[in-house]
Amino acid sequence: MTGEIKRYWQNYIAGERIDGGDGGCIVVENPATLEPLAEIAEATETDIDAAVAAARGCVETRVLIDMKPAKRLQMMLRVAAEIRAVAEEMVTTLCLDSGKRIVDARGEVETAARYFEYYGGLADKIEGRSIPLGGGYVNYTLATPYGVSGQIVPWNFPLGIAARSLSVALATGNASVVKSPELAPLANCLLAEACERAGVPAGAANILCGYGTRAGAALAEHPDVNQLVFTGSIKTGQSIMLAAAERVVPTVMELGGKGAGVVYPDAVIERVIASARNGIFRHGGQVCSAMSRLLVHESRHDEIVNGIVEMAQKLPIGPGIDDSDITPLMSANQLDRVENYCLGAVQQGAEAVIGGRRLDDAVGHFMPPTIFTGIKPDMTIAQEEVFGPVLSVLRFREPEEAMSIANGTEYGLTAGVFTTDLDRALWSAERLHAGQIFINEWHAGGIETPFGGMKKSGFGREKGQEALLNYVQTKNVAIRIGLE
Repeated sequence: MTGEIKRYWQNYIAGERIDGGDGGCIVVENPATLEPLAEIAEATETDIDAAVAAARGCVETRVLIDMKPAKRLQMMLRVAAEIRAVAEEMVTTLCLDSGKRIVDARGEVETAARYFEYYGGLADKIEGRSIPLGGGYVNYTLATPYGVSGQIVPWNFPLGIAARSLSVALATGNASVVKSPELAPLANCLLAEACERAGVPAGAANILCGYGTRAGAALAEHPDVNQLVFTGSIKTGQSIMLAAAERVVPTVMELGGKGAGVVYPDAVIERVIASARNGIFRHGGQVCSAMSRLLVHESRHDEIVNGIVEMAQKLPIGPGIDDSDITPLMSANQLDRVENYCLGAVQQGAEAVIGGRRLDDAVGHFMPPTIFTGIKPDMTIAQEEVFGPVLSVLRFREPEEAMSIANGTEYGLTAGVFTTDLDRALWSAERLHAGQIFINEWHAGGIETPFGGMKKSGFGREKGQEALLNYVQTKNVAIRIGLE
């Protein structure tokens, strides 16, 4: 892997690569070295107008809606093939602009391709139903696309989440405007090129990069956008929902989490340790579905903590392009934020068994793996999303207490259970307030499994067949037949 990428990138609107309307550029930084990596044309309100107009034109020509589902399937399979054709370039790009390690970047690229295959395979299976009304009537339903889908993508999984939304939109006949994250937009430029080579109609997939306060806000407020999809913070999600409410536009919201893994006395320690490694330390803990809290039965507390500490101490820290386990945080602001949470936890009485401060001798935005014990459920670090490689360990005695602690935040995205007792696992799964429950392996799921939140973690579902329901609305056709 050379670690070299091109230095200037453009936006993709109406099937063409263009500069920003104001002529400005966004400098993309390598978070591991703090060096300028590349520049991308900055999309502004004018560019959002052009992209939405292109998408609206695609909708009005009905090129996607009238396309035979089998042909739409073939088109999406071609997108998947084109993604795989430039997989190594995408991997290098993700490693450099989002900081992630090679194995995770490769997994994200493969997942992006799989989204187009999976939803392409469902494109010819989106069916309505016939409703009996008695003699003289025919009644049926149609699954109708909303039209223009506006999609605002986060920086932690920029390619994977863009592909997740765009693939469903295309499968259901919607045209999309994708606003890439300004911190890590480059892989989505390659996604746009893959769509072009695959023959996706001009205007069906518009992909641009701009700042959230300008391009993102313009997309959320645009009068010709019919549906909005957002992954990010509660605060930003609330502002998008307010803009959508003004126009009565439906939204799909995935707003982060504070995942709790409950470790019962009979848990297999190796599974807990492996889940901690994947659940909180992967990609610097910058994962909305991270296992940021571990609720451990008091009889296993010390054993579990010691095992995770021993594992964490062996994880190499460095740039993702070197395939290090602990990779940089995305920005200086993110590093400050994570460290401040850690300092606040110590002030509130928690103990940092390892970590707790940034690596002062590192060039990039590096935070070491951090494990806190002595955490109380009402501490700030146990309530708010840190978005870093920081694990908070809490004790419990009774299962009911564990459920109360796990459910005691405003989030409800993911939760997990570690036990060999099936009854206890299912009992807990029913009581945990989260959209996805993992048992004995954190992130035990896939693109086939529905993903989304409860409470302030949002609503609507991405992934799985359930995602299709968020991109279509039901139209009913009622017919009176006969001569009488």
